[in-house]
Amino acid sequence: MRRAIIQNLRTFRRPTPRKALKSLRITNSQHASLQRSIGSQPSPQPMRWSRRISVPAALGVAAAGSYYAYQRSGAQSVGPDGVLNGVQSRGAATATAYASVEHSPIGVHNTEVPEAVRKALIVEQGQLFTASIPADQPISKETDNSGRKVLEMLTPEQANAKLRTNEESYLVGRGEGVVRYDVVQIPSNDPIEDDHVEKIVEVPDTTAAAGEGKTRSDWMFWGVFDGHAGWTTSAKLRQTLVSYVARELNATYKSALQDPALTFPAAEAVDAAIKKGFVKLDHEITHDSVQKVLKSQSKVVAAEILAPALSGSCALLSFYDSRSKELRVACTGDSRAVLGRRAGSGKWTATALSVDQTGGTPSEDARLRAEHPGEQYVTMNGRILGGLEPSRAFGDAVYKWSKETQDKLKSSYFGRTPSKYLKTPPYVTAEPVITTTKVDPASGDFVVMATDGLWEMLTNEEVVGLVGQWLEKQATTTKATTTGNSSWLQSWFSTQKTNPLPIEHHDEGSTAGQRAPIRQQQWGVPTGQDERFVVEDKNAATHLVRNALGGKDSDMLSALLTLPAPYSRRYRDDLTVQVIFFGDGEHNGKVELNKEASATANGTNGGNGVKAKL
Repeated sequence: MRRAIIQNLRTFRRPTPRKALKSLRITNSQHASLQRSIGSQPSPQPMRWSRRISVPAALGVAAAGSYYAYQRSGAQSVGPDGVLNGVQSRGAATATAYASVEHSPIGVHNTEVPEAVRKALIVEQGQLFTASIPADQPISKETDNSGRKVLEMLTPEQANAKLRTNEESYLVGRGEGVVRYDVVQIPSNDPIEDDHVEKIVEVPDTTAAAGEGKTRSDWMFWGVFDGHAGWTTSAKLRQTLVSYVARELNATYKSALQDPALTFPAAEAVDAAIKKGFVKLDHEITHDSVQKVLKSQSKVVAAEILAPALSGSCALLSFYDSRSKELRVACTGDSRAVLGRRAGSGKWTATALSVDQTGGTPSEDARLRAEHPGEQYVTMNGRILGGLEPSRAFGDAVYKWSKETQDKLKSSYFGRTPSKYLKTPPYVTAEPVITTTKVDPASGDFVVMATDGLWEMLTNEEVVGLVGQWLEKQATTTKATTTGNSSWLQSWFSTQKTNPLPIEHHDEGSTAGQRAPIRQQQWGVPTGQDERFVVEDKNAATHLVRNALGGKDSDMLSALLTLPAPYSRRYRDDLTVQVIFFGDGEHNGKVELNKEASATANGTNGGNGVKAKL
């Protein structure tokens, strides 16, 4: 998540072209050629990339070569321990040769480069470079004061493996309106600051009147948590948020059963229960923790208890009641949920189920100014007190504690100096905004939930269109059966072209209250060019991430997945994506791992299986 707390990770300054790069000295006996570079055009605005270079051209540049070395006067070869980021030298380079820099047209490879090459990515203060040498030659690195890093590129096979390492898919055979959900995570921070949760709670008729012929119903929860300034708050939400919300819902539903005239609780009561669960948990994280620390008078206890309060996290939680067929989406922060629904034309429509909540959102800015009258800097540059981007979040206690509390904790334990604009906290709340949608499982609705790492690369309509494209591809490649979880695909589709995207009103996703994809703006990627997309994955969430990171441009995908933290944060955020498919599937009462779309089946996680959740 982009946060002003670490401003340098959000602001990407490109140096101007360096005339000194007229030649390179290569510590290798074979001729090498620097094929392409990006960032060589001066930019008048530090936050923007030159639109003269498209995304595939800009980042695809990074995957063409295998070797780079910069020669200073009197340069010396560096041994294996001199190669950063885990790239091991494969031999000592003794001879030297020169190679001129060739700024060849984007996409045009040097014909002199041998066919068998290894790939490398070179990061130099905001610029990416690439070069090529024969595959059997060593990688070495020259050190200088320019901050260059040399990384051996992931091969396409390695990139696929990394992309699929954390993918999970589950087949839901409970006959309650949900047939499948897919999940994937791709880290950028180390460790990843995102988290997620999926839970199905069987509700007996003593809690919710099940209706004729039924003895139970399901409450289904899916959540994505976009952490910032650390991972502890999002981990806390994974462990406890569903329990807090389910407890409040349980009390609300039981109360409604006391009235014989009611079948369901009032909509306002259900919304209030969800909000109460959110606010209670945040109070425990933010305020109860302070009392425990002051009582214990232990810095060890303070370090453990205050961690989720000092970091922060957005939360996007969906609650589906299988009996009412209502889907509620509770949004705290700027993660986003979008509904895909089949239109009469056979194409899909995209409907946002949440609004990005930041200091730059007009409705949130107006709310904050009404709550804090006369405070000029309550939002500044789209950020709370000029610092935090999301206007609603768990944790982030420095925007909720009083100045006195912060001074006390800092003097006795640790903390940060309060903002000079802090006057009437709290400025940030965990109370969510809730939307309610009636779902029609028979029509094959689906919902995509994702942290903002996805939405800064793709529009709402691109995301829904990509899932529609994926569904059509699965329907044409899956054998039709009369039973089983594959039948829900076959019953929906006839063979259609996958390009262009099967979406109605294909535009740039300029939905009120939602930001356009910032990466597309920065990199100058033209929207609406569906030929850049591809269908290669069995997991729908992985399919979305692949196309967000490059699609058909395998070089771009390899480049983005090769970059380690913290360099990767300049180009992409942590990514967590869930895709929930509604429909009528099997009635075997089970929730089973879908092996063909999970890491356990394709062996991309070293045979360790899907990671256990605490």
